[in-house]
Amino acid sequence: MMNLILFLAGVFLATFLVGRLLERIRIPWIFSALLIGLGLAAYNPFKDITSSDSFVFLAQLGMYFLLFIIGFEINLVDIVKKNRFIIKTTFAIVFAEGILGTFFVHYVFDVSWAISILVALSFATVGEAVLLPILDEFKLTRTRLGQAILGIGVLDDVIEIATVIVLSIFLGTMVGYTPIKISITLGILIGLFVFAYLLTRLKHKFAKIHFTSVPSFFLFIVFFIFAFIGIGLIAEAAALGALLAGMALQNFMSKKKWKIIDSEIRTMAYGFFAPLFFLWVGLDVDISYLIKFPFLILAVMALTKSTKIIASYIMARKELGTHKSIILGVSLSVKFSTSIVIIKLLFENELIPLTLYSVLVGATIMFKFVVPFLLSFLITRWNIGKART
Repeated sequence: MMNLILFLAGVFLATFLVGRLLERIRIPWIFSALLIGLGLAAYNPFKDITSSDSFVFLAQLGMYFLLFIIGFEINLVDIVKKNRFIIKTTFAIVFAEGILGTFFVHYVFDVSWAISILVALSFATVGEAVLLPILDEFKLTRTRLGQAILGIGVLDDVIEIATVIVLSIFLGTMVGYTPIKISITLGILIGLFVFAYLLTRLKHKFAKIHFTSVPSFFLFIVFFIFAFIGIGLIAEAAALGALLAGMALQNFMSKKKWKIIDSEIRTMAYGFFAPLFFLWVGLDVDISYLIKFPFLILAVMALTKSTKIIASYIMARKELGTHKSIILGVSLSVKFSTSIVIIKLLFENELIPLTLYSVLVGATIMFKFVVPFLLSFLITRWNIGKART
């Protein structure tokens, strides 16, 4: 029987090879790990390995480091400065998709109203990291349309944070329903926020500390990441702890200091842990269910995309014009941000059924392939951007 080390070697090689192909069609290479996970979901000769505690632990670390990176890239100061158009458009689009998505999840999959709202809001957010290469390819990044797309993608991070917080509190209360345990859970969550706030107040003092080497600085940063995750884990809120760790350290360190360690942290997160998380996500998908009910994926895609396009057209047609407002809606329908983490957490805690989980992951995959091609076609057809030669 293959051991875990050889299995990981094969996974990393396959992720690299498939990723090179995906990059040619403007899809991030890390998405290949999810596709490999789906392949293993259909036929998995390595079940003993992928179900082992060691593999699950590594995959969970991938989730936490991914949330840390997301948290670190959230700049609340910049979000507050967003203009009224972006703020109104963001909340109108998320609200519209959240309402329709809640009814769809509740009535089609028989999920409680509270969980339906969490699922709908998380799935309404945007994976802006996927959009950046496409916008850059057509030299739209610095245009009004490009800035609106990226601005809305960044601003909806507020909804992502709120969703993670609510989910963390909800999962925390599941530890036990006695008043004492609930009070302890809420106390730990409040403590995380206080810890994060205190770090931001120590920014100037930290700037005076000099590290003798990059490895020692790296260990110092990893200590904070694991401390936040560990404290959050006590209250079943490790995801929130990872997110807050990123947000706190972003305000704790100067940009000059972070540049020293940035590549090392990202290499460890994206090059080792994150692929294992996405593989783990794909492994749990019920492929046979998706084959039997492919129209459910199409229904989710149609609902999401039509809502995004209609809401974008209503909110942005006067500011951007008809064609650009439609492109705005198409762009914002791309997924793969914090939403996939939230969906995975809900599934692991048995709060959503396998059927819903499989459909949402399936829809996420389809969006990854449809959106880049559709965007490229519309931008070229309407002569909005000029591709690089």
